[in-house]
Amino acid sequence: MPINNLVIVESPAKAKTIEKFLGKDYKVMSSFGHIRDLKKKNFGVDLESFLPEYEIPADKKHVVSELRAAAKGAATIWLASDEDREGEAIAWHLAEVLKLDPTKARRIVFHEITKPAILEAIEKPRTIDLHLVDAQQARRVLDRLVGFKLSPVLWRKVRPNLSAGRVQSVAVRLIVEREREIAAFKNDPTYRVTADFLLPNGGKLPCHLSRTFDTESEAEAFLKSCYGATFRVTEVQKKPGKRSPAPPFTTSTLQQEAVRRLGYPVALTMRIAQSLYESGHITYMRTDSMNLSTLCLNATGKEIEATLGKEYHKRRTYHTSSKGAQEAHEAIRPTYMDKTSIKGSLQEQRLYQLIWRRTMACQMSDAELERTTITVEIEGKEEQFVTAGEVVTFDGFLKLYEDAPQSEQIEMFHRQLPATEEGEVLEVEQIMAQQRYPQAPPRYNEATLVHKLEELGIGRPSTYAPTISTIQQREYVQRGDKPGEERPCDVITLTADGKTRHSTTTEIVGAEKSRLCPTDIGSVVTDFLLQGFPEIMDYNFTANVEKDFDSIAEGEKEWTGLIKDFYGGFNDTVEDSLKQRSEHRVGERLLGTDPKTGEPVSVKIGRYGPLAQIGSTTEGETKPRFASLKPGQSIDTIMLEEALQLFQLPRQLGTINGVPVRVANGKYGPYVQMDKKYVSIPKDEDPLEIDIKRAAALLKAANEAEKASHIKTFDDEPELEVRKGRFGPYICYKGKNYKITKSQGARAAELTKEECLAIIKKK
Repeated sequence: MPINNLVIVESPAKAKTIEKFLGKDYKVMSSFGHIRDLKKKNFGVDLESFLPEYEIPADKKHVVSELRAAAKGAATIWLASDEDREGEAIAWHLAEVLKLDPTKARRIVFHEITKPAILEAIEKPRTIDLHLVDAQQARRVLDRLVGFKLSPVLWRKVRPNLSAGRVQSVAVRLIVEREREIAAFKNDPTYRVTADFLLPNGGKLPCHLSRTFDTESEAEAFLKSCYGATFRVTEVQKKPGKRSPAPPFTTSTLQQEAVRRLGYPVALTMRIAQSLYESGHITYMRTDSMNLSTLCLNATGKEIEATLGKEYHKRRTYHTSSKGAQEAHEAIRPTYMDKTSIKGSLQEQRLYQLIWRRTMACQMSDAELERTTITVEIEGKEEQFVTAGEVVTFDGFLKLYEDAPQSEQIEMFHRQLPATEEGEVLEVEQIMAQQRYPQAPPRYNEATLVHKLEELGIGRPSTYAPTISTIQQREYVQRGDKPGEERPCDVITLTADGKTRHSTTTEIVGAEKSRLCPTDIGSVVTDFLLQGFPEIMDYNFTANVEKDFDSIAEGEKEWTGLIKDFYGGFNDTVEDSLKQRSEHRVGERLLGTDPKTGEPVSVKIGRYGPLAQIGSTTEGETKPRFASLKPGQSIDTIMLEEALQLFQLPRQLGTINGVPVRVANGKYGPYVQMDKKYVSIPKDEDPLEIDIKRAAALLKAANEAEKASHIKTFDDEPELEVRKGRFGPYICYKGKNYKITKSQGARAAELTKEECLAIIKKK
């Protein structure tokens, strides 16, 4: 049956939503993302012209066949992929595969999936923007060349199966440098003096001294000098203030706020936002723009005035400040401002509510405040006590969107102070000095890393989530919590008789949640790349590349020339690096010598992770011994004594039914051994603390799992077996494994010998 209009989008969910708005004359199909990719072999790039070489992946061939069949019978084809560079590239690939002229193909774009937006787009089609396509191709080709050239260097110099990336490696560098900044941080304590004063009217005024003391003796001397002194209010300063709402969401600010308020990882936020967009609930979620349409401004103002009152409405316009911002359309906002909630998963509802509140708040009045600062002088001294606070006199946008305090100072400033007048003499209730330790720079979480990348001009809205996901998947970075440590703090209190009393309190320091820490592999790879490929790891270079991509998108630069200029010097550096030989492995650290053997003790990255080594691989010497580092240990910080303890394995634990049981270390990590049975010890358990009881439990669990894995055997074919694996049932025959289909797996226990052999023969 012929099709009048074929609309092609990139996702089935988007197709389903759009189909509701178009009549029977339109058929909407999905390309399921990109339909072509760079070839896997030979870089997928012609190293003479630097033009990409594309292929249709095997899993997309049936999609392309269906699209070609539909396109043949269609009178008009509309390419309706997303409106950013990636979407433009998808539209271009579709035009190429469907043999459409990209200069004539009907390209439609919209930043929200609503009926008016779709119909308006169809009324005003454009052609494919080849400059945007070139910018996407330039990014793809450059990243492929960097990854495919650098990764083999890492395989040879560090360990196999590692990979490098232009933006990802720089992101890891940020995290590694922050970790070393924390390690080098000097947390020398100081003494902070606070006082509680009683006012003549019975109120209490908490204050802090305007300076701190470096030593206990200085703090104690100051407290004693306060005995008998007169404390007088010298200044009460009241100033009106205001707080303005934050602008509407861009991609990066949505990611940051979702981490902070909802605890959503960046990748999860983007998946939920994609779903909200494709369902027609919000505008396009990859944008640098803070602009809001006139339609949105009018609808938001109407909603605010109707629900909160005219005094809460203040029309505001925002403009993107970042240079080179792409996709300058609209900020992320609800498509219908009168829709305060949506149907969907709890995660979708929570993220939608956050976007709706932020959009409403940015069109609301300022919060009006009264800020008070009080100064208390100490008779005969230069030092002063001060305190500050504020009162919200009109809540404005805070009625809908409370901006959470960011620091202790802001929290102190938010408190309301009692009525106080200049000249009042205050009575001392308590003066004390408490030992305080400065806080080390915090580790990045996903939100602060996105903020830093954006600040440095590295990456664009579409790259933040995949970058952060990739560096964790590659195990260069791990995300985790830290419970914090209890630390004692000295407290000195001035007593009523002018003496001082010493006591100790405790504080929890170093507690962190969902923070990003570099692994040993991440640190070693970063150091290696910094030394051998400083240009690739340079923040300015990476940011300037983004500017070049923007210039290509604007039609100001030709992209293959930029790639050629970069590749020449880069390829020479790669070749030089491969030729260099080193006595020690990259990242290897010598700790000292083993007192028992006199052989060197070192730590390095092995094939299966960080390990310690006694001895060397030089010919003529004894074979070196290896031991995996324990969880929490790092090759950067481990000491000789700690490394030597790792070689206490193998340990004899005792016997089970007369059979010896031991704990040992192998190339895959520590394990329990009983006769010919080997069971890996979980990563979170210390092999030096495993006892015979725990070993028996591990062996029993392994035996039960092994027993459960045997689904069916055949007496007349002993080498043939149907087994259960982590991905479902499979056939094992003569030491080789053979996959079976889902339908075959559903009846795995019923498979006959003939059926199994037929499957093997077919494979």
